[in-house]
Amino acid sequence: MVYGDAQAMLLHMIEKRIVMSQPHTDVAKQVRAIVDDFGGDPDYMLQILREVQERLNWISPAAIDALEIALNTPRTKIEAVAGFYAFLHTTPCGTYRVLFSDNISDQMLGNMSLLERMLAKLGVERGKTALDGLVSIDTTSCTGMCDQGPAMLVNNRAITHLTPARIDAICELIREQTPLAAWPAQFFQVDDNIRRPGILLNHHFAPGEALAAALALGRDGMLAQIKLANLRGCGGAGFQTGLKWELCRNAPGSAHYVVCNADEGEPGTFKDRVLLNAHADQVFEGMTLCAYVIGARRGFLYLRGEYRHLLDALNATLERRRAMGLLGKAILGAQGFDFDIEIHLGAGAYICGEESALIESLEGKRGTPRNRPPFPVTQGYLGQPTVVNNVETLAKACLIARHGGAWHAAIGTAQSAGTKLLSISGDCARPGIYEYPFGIEINDILADCGAVDVQAVQIGGAAGVCIAPDEFARKIAFEDIPTAGSVMVFDRSRDMFEVARNFTHFFAHESCGFCTPCRVGTSLLAATMDKLKEGKGSPYDFDEIKQLNQHLLLLSHCGLGHSACNPVLETIAKFPLAYESRIMHSHYVPAFDLDGALATARRLTQRDDSAAHLEADHE
Repeated sequence: MVYGDAQAMLLHMIEKRIVMSQPHTDVAKQVRAIVDDFGGDPDYMLQILREVQERLNWISPAAIDALEIALNTPRTKIEAVAGFYAFLHTTPCGTYRVLFSDNISDQMLGNMSLLERMLAKLGVERGKTALDGLVSIDTTSCTGMCDQGPAMLVNNRAITHLTPARIDAICELIREQTPLAAWPAQFFQVDDNIRRPGILLNHHFAPGEALAAALALGRDGMLAQIKLANLRGCGGAGFQTGLKWELCRNAPGSAHYVVCNADEGEPGTFKDRVLLNAHADQVFEGMTLCAYVIGARRGFLYLRGEYRHLLDALNATLERRRAMGLLGKAILGAQGFDFDIEIHLGAGAYICGEESALIESLEGKRGTPRNRPPFPVTQGYLGQPTVVNNVETLAKACLIARHGGAWHAAIGTAQSAGTKLLSISGDCARPGIYEYPFGIEINDILADCGAVDVQAVQIGGAAGVCIAPDEFARKIAFEDIPTAGSVMVFDRSRDMFEVARNFTHFFAHESCGFCTPCRVGTSLLAATMDKLKEGKGSPYDFDEIKQLNQHLLLLSHCGLGHSACNPVLETIAKFPLAYESRIMHSHYVPAFDLDGALATARRLTQRDDSAAHLEADHE
């Protein structure tokens, strides 16, 4: 093997030392214990791999050997799953794995200068592991902490409100090899920042009250109330919840399942994090209501890996509910009403927020979206009828059970009943969670959160819509601007080109790679935006972006590819000056500087006359 430099040789030596320090027999024993904890079921592949990494720090070749035997699963499948998720490592990584959140809101708060500070203090290169194996430092996508950034993950534990002083303290803790459990507790404090509660966030929920009301109504009566309430999915698509439950209940199958989608990876969204922290009982009770209606016995909460800090508390809530007779056999004494919930933790894959990709992940596979139809309501988890609902949707089901469908339908607008939780971040005095009846104007939202001199508002995350000041009278509603809840505010000091460029890199990073149009198209789009930033833009590049959009719309496998060009096209249309300043040439200029690349050859030949250069740009 040939190594390019001394660092590569040293890294190889570290890897070899780590492998040698964990004898195969010891690794195999630990892996076997983990597999046994999951009943030896390959459907738990992701959870098993996550546990292996938590215990052994990485998924070594010896661990994969042991998994191949213990799960009776081909090595190629194990490696394929391990290689898909960003938080899993099949090569040695630092004992401390540091990932700076790189959402646009974190960038606006100075995350990159803090990253550079840590790299310098610890003597580590970005994206690499320190030569002693102590630490590795890189970036990750939005961590769901946009209201309290800049943020980072250390071994999947969230640290918010980063400052130079806090970075220095963290560097010292890492140098001293202090276990995370001994780090200052305030480092790991994550605030809810509920700024404007409404009927959902103000509800004083008593565990079991919604279930008791549903049992009094009966299965048909509970479904009728959900339909009367005009409750629509809160994950962005807005499908009628009552119809989804009815389709699933009526679908043939040997089992029915309920899945709560808590994989909110859209940049700028963090409402589900708050609901799970402050209203977990209500979310779990909403899942149980759904199970009662559709006849499910098993449910899953799919929790994004960035919210690992919530896992222990959520499991404790489940245990308490079992002890209260709200989960398990004969819930509240109702014979035949048997249902329980387990939590599956993701591992850094935005695409798993798409319901069919989430189901693939639940089944221990790569999170690749499925072709539809069939839809999950008829063929979902393990090929059986499955309801996949958002955290907010399920929490609202409890309100409907308690107060009735007509009460809920009377709030909001005719097409958008009830309230909407909004995650507000960016250039505003009071970032956090706001609950409004559907139909609220953007102007009113901006006034409430203390936003002034606003240039733009991005609604719905990177895949959403960007609106300019002349649109601020528009409303949050399915008949106007539908959203999963992300609202990012940008004042006039912000460069909207850079905002869009951040989003294109997000899509390129988060593409699952399944289909060529999206895998290649998102990378080309990000590269084109980088080219414009470097002063090599021309009208040709704008034509290329429009063509890319057509290819992605027509040929991409799922919605990620379909929406990847949205932030660029919308900002070009609404903030043209941000792009015109990047058009430095009237004709095409390549992104690759071939003349610059020949500089070494000119030095070696001691020739630098005009004939030794490519033809200059004579514009």
